Amino acid sequence: MVKFFQPLKKIVQRLRKGGIIVSLFVDPRGDQIKAAEGADANAIEIHTGHYCDTETPAQGDEEYKKILDAVREASRLDLRIAAGHGLNYMNARRIAEIREIEELNIGHSIIARAVLVGLDRAVREMIELIR
Repeated sequence: MVKFFQPLKKIVQRLRKGGIIVSLFVDPRGDQIKAAEGADANAIEIHTGHYCDTETPAQGDEEYKKILDAVREASRLDLRIAAGHGLNYMNARRIAEIREIEELNIGHSIIARAVLVGLDRAVREMIELIR
């Protein structure tokens, strides 16, 4: 995103001028968060894929810390915060516990589970998990 900051900023401004709320999907890095704020986005969605793909608890903790740092920075800049990509029934709870995150994007996991247990049960299970 930072590489194409100027064209992105123009697009964001045009969308905002039209009354559209703009959210940018960003990696959990300070430069990405600052660029989103600098482009005048209303919100960000933090990419959680690296956290979800970790193979050891230590790697998970390292990626989780990056997400926490990104959330703190975005919160300080008054951006609305969502998170997603790769979240599932095994890893979403920890991310859901971050109070500044307003929304989790976990649809793929829910729909995949719904094939086995039905949509109603899959949604209820996820809601119970992240409460």
